[in-house]
Amino acid sequence: MRYKDTSDLEISLLLEAIFRKYGYDFREYSQAHIRRRIMNRMAVSGFEDVSQMQSKVLNDETFASELLQDLSITVTEMFRDPIFYKSLRENVIPILKTYPFIKIWHAGCATGEEAYSMAILLQEEGLYDRTTIYATDFNQMALNRAKDGIFSNKMIKEYTSNYQMAGGKESFSSYYTSNYDNVIMNQSLKKNIVWANHNLVTDSVFAEVNLILCRNVLIYFDKNLQNKVQTLFYNSLINGGVLCLGSKESLRFSDLYEQYSELDTKQRIFKKKY
Repeated sequence: MRYKDTSDLEISLLLEAIFRKYGYDFREYSQAHIRRRIMNRMAVSGFEDVSQMQSKVLNDETFASELLQDLSITVTEMFRDPIFYKSLRENVIPILKTYPFIKIWHAGCATGEEAYSMAILLQEEGLYDRTTIYATDFNQMALNRAKDGIFSNKMIKEYTSNYQMAGGKESFSSYYTSNYDNVIMNQSLKKNIVWANHNLVTDSVFAEVNLILCRNVLIYFDKNLQNKVQTLFYNSLINGGVLCLGSKESLRFSDLYEQYSELDTKQRIFKKKY
């Protein structure tokens, strides 16, 4: 493979070094995403070039951890894209109601806001007591925050608005308690969420599930890795199971498109064919 400039080669070698030393594989992430994050960390840390930073990564685990945080994807919010959650209520909940027990995989859950959103929706639809939500991410710091369920008070106005637009049936404030500058999600929402470390790039099938949500993660992967992860999802879904992707993601040009029917084309909700 030929590289346009030296920095591209240095970035490739850095990603290879991270994989060999720490086991985290970013080699098939979108080049634009990776370059942006690495160059930002390089500027903040005062390195002259990527090779200099590579030496620091290999010899300083604290710095390596900081870079891994930079490279991971933690953009999320409660009831993100409210219209999507409205579609979930209308198109997916009726399917879930046909199962005696429900398993949901929230892949790439980051700090957990969307997993808690799903718990709220299921509780309002009378399904939460028979559901297990597996919320996974490779970023352990993000998972720890998710498990605590403590979020900034500054976001609550926006989250409340999202909840209402998503078709919420109660007062959003009934799902948390305020504590100074933060809110703490209710224990009743935490009880059926299993938080687990899982890497979509390197790990295998997590569980056999009825519903998978992985929204706005695949856009950071290159085409080859997208197909690999979509195969992982396909093998993890039961026949008739539902896959939910982000608004800028699609199965349309993937190897598995013909294996699904579309429940909501605009909201990227697909059903695995029998």
